[in-house]
Amino acid sequence: MTTQKNGFLLFSKPPISGLVKTRLTTKHDGPFTELQAATLYRRMMLDVIECSMQALDRLEEQNRREREADPSVVEQTYEYFISTAPESNVDVMREVIEEEGPWPRPITIIVDKGKIFDDHFDDAFNQVFEAGCGTCISVGGDLPLLPRDHIIDAFNWLHRFQTICPEGGMVLTPCQACGTSMVGYTRECGMDHQTVYYNFTGRPALQAYLDKAHEMGGVHTALLEAVPDVDNMEDLAHVVTYVNAIEMVQGDQDIFLPHRTLHFIRAMNLKVSTEPNRNFDDRSLIDA
Repeated sequence: MTTQKNGFLLFSKPPISGLVKTRLTTKHDGPFTELQAATLYRRMMLDVIECSMQALDRLEEQNRREREADPSVVEQTYEYFISTAPESNVDVMREVIEEEGPWPRPITIIVDKGKIFDDHFDDAFNQVFEAGCGTCISVGGDLPLLPRDHIIDAFNWLHRFQTICPEGGMVLTPCQACGTSMVGYTRECGMDHQTVYYNFTGRPALQAYLDKAHEMGGVHTALLEAVPDVDNMEDLAHVVTYVNAIEMVQGDQDIFLPHRTLHFIRAMNLKVSTEPNRNFDDRSLIDA
């Protein structure tokens, strides 16, 4: 039986006051103290971990059923990595993870290094591949609306690409601002993150990946629906409304509820309001 290891990578800073989500603080016209912003990030990150672990469980169950029907199917296993920097932050991240545990699968914490963000991201991916994984999919910790099915679909696409060609391929999930919420590729793909996030031309990250794939002569690529991250107050307003909706439909739909994020929303009594819309169209002539 052939077995392949796959890596899920949470690429994240630890939830330290003044280090994360500073654009939501009073220093930048937001409503939160640095501690509150860090608490929000902690809740979102832990929700992402729980959601993604559930997705990996479902992937392994899916693979088990496939192998029962066809013993020639490759056995797919999934390992969980969290990458943070610098090394002095590892103990903080480990403490946060252990306080919320136990978790249903082991978590390997690694340290990413480099001069710029692109180098750090490359280093994290390379460590996952060096651990023996044939694929790696990465997300950040500020994605409380990340669906389980996105993770499942992303790995399934990479496995499909591996059956098409030896190099495999890439999968991308946009965010709401021309960037990416989730990116992954196969070990043999040849993709990296250079010039994606650190560039001098103003090219958005999503376009940078597409350009790199084109320059490489074409890389099999799957595109999933956008998932918003949380950087500013407009992003947070969307999350508040969406999480309220997810809570409401729990009895009818299989959607992961980011319950830690929801608890923060309730504890802070966050409500969303918009400017009243007084630009009513005169419909009398049309209706007549």
